[in-house]
Amino acid sequence: MASMKKLLWPLVIIFSAFMLTGCGKKVTDQSALKNVRSTNTITWAVEGDKRLFSLIDIRDDQEKGFDIDMAKAITKEILGPKGQAKFTLATSQSRIPLLKNGNVDAVIATLTITPERAKVISFSKSYFQAGKSLLVPKGSKIRKASDLNGKTVIGIVGDNSVEVIKKVAPKAKVVAMQDYGQAVSALKSHQGDALTSDNGVLYGLAAQSPDSLEVRGGTFTREPYGIAVNKNQEPFHKAINRAIDHIYSSGEYNRLIKKWFGQVPGFNYKEMYYK
Repeated sequence: MASMKKLLWPLVIIFSAFMLTGCGKKVTDQSALKNVRSTNTITWAVEGDKRLFSLIDIRDDQEKGFDIDMAKAITKEILGPKGQAKFTLATSQSRIPLLKNGNVDAVIATLTITPERAKVISFSKSYFQAGKSLLVPKGSKIRKASDLNGKTVIGIVGDNSVEVIKKVAPKAKVVAMQDYGQAVSALKSHQGDALTSDNGVLYGLAAQSPDSLEVRGGTFTREPYGIAVNKNQEPFHKAINRAIDHIYSSGEYNRLIKKWFGQVPGFNYKEMYYK
């Protein structure tokens, strides 16, 4: 009996170690590329309130915009023509947590590539060359970022616009709103003198209120957008970069840029070409 216990004991240790290893497996230890290929689906975190990039169309309740079309094109490149792109709505605050918690495979949501964010997630190469600009009421005396000193500027929680304004206009008062709907309402009700965000986003907001709002000041920062994936997912990360390269070289990228930005007044869509 004693000899039998000696024989079984090493097996118990091996089995216990195996169980502990399996139970402790993290999201980042799993292969995202294998997972999306096995399900034939890439789940993307997108925003639902960004005209031109990702906005829910009330006519059919579908997300539409440049980010949506890019996500679909990248999905087809990685998974083939039958690959499915699934979308999960996110806010500026929830984009990265959804990715880190394993709720989505990737984020394409006007997410600016920054050194701080790159510490916790991996970015693809830039797919859109954005920059901070200003949305103001028509008739405003604000023409450029330096005019914001002594003024109240509206930003968005979770967006880096707030930090940027503190650098370019240190004497400005910054008020952060939860989303763009609240921000535009605050601007129209004179709770702030200007709304700052990425130019592409602001042109979309201006297009919704052409009689009362306009974009000014050009771009006073460089804010390239990237697609985010979890750390330690090099195969998936490389697959996304290859997909972006092919979408650009095939002419599909330029077609999508022109589709969404080609007719926007004052918007130089040629500057947004992927580089």
